[in-house]
Amino acid sequence: MKLIATDMDGTLLNEKNEVSQENVLAIKMAIEKGIQFVVATGRSYESAVKPLQAVGLTCPIITLNGAATFNLKKQQIRDIPLDVSVCRRILDICQKSNMYVELFIDDRMYSTGNEHFMDILLKMFKNILTESTEDEIRDIIERRFQQEKMQFIKNYEDILTKTNKKIYKLLGFSIDEVNLQNAYKELEQEPGVVITSSGELNLEFNHPEAQKGLALESLANSMGIEMKDVMALGDNLNDKSMLQKAGRGVAMGNAVDEIKEVCKFITKTNNENGVAFAIEEMLKEYDK
Repeated sequence: MKLIATDMDGTLLNEKNEVSQENVLAIKMAIEKGIQFVVATGRSYESAVKPLQAVGLTCPIITLNGAATFNLKKQQIRDIPLDVSVCRRILDICQKSNMYVELFIDDRMYSTGNEHFMDILLKMFKNILTESTEDEIRDIIERRFQQEKMQFIKNYEDILTKTNKKIYKLLGFSIDEVNLQNAYKELEQEPGVVITSSGELNLEFNHPEAQKGLALESLANSMGIEMKDVMALGDNLNDKSMLQKAGRGVAMGNAVDEIKEVCKFITKTNNENGVAFAIEEMLKEYDK
């Protein structure tokens, strides 16, 4: 392997939103052996870089599911925004389905919020952070808003009419699975959008070329690396494209079944340093 690419939430990060020392040591061991390391996440750049900086890791970062890629110098080298007319269609369907929606635009996140949005986010994070109290989860949500530079607005049209704004991703949440299914069915054949998910209660909308697999392939090519020499790790549906393209796709122990089915390798969970375990197992094979 010449390149390791990992998702963040549910993969590289544990439920405390941290990169464990075990994961850090394994990544640095791989780097010392000449293996490149990159992160591919649904997060924005600002939100992605902070947990990495906290443990002294610097690397290229694929953000917003592949809509933007940043090199080691923090320069954006890939840029795949959604068309505004497609965004209007997505918003229309999501609002009809009573979903809470966030827009990822340039360097911040926008939402009108709604009366149910905190209930939706609390339930979503409770499913992930099973050992955390409600107060702890509320604190995590507040910190997420700060990291993503959340800005609440009166209506989305004010943002959509600002032609200088690039919309990279829409993220819709609902605690009602029927609402999610209805929105998915309405939009799955919509030109100009691809739908993935990073959790049971959300849908993520991106440009069809803004997928982790395509972004990773583009970045690997720029490094002179073929995809057969790439190991990718992930846990959810927005990771599927890169896991399928990678020569060594690794599903986390906590991954959804569909991800485990497309991967030849399954590692430990994100709370058991699954990234470290996968790297160590890979290195054992390649050191023989």
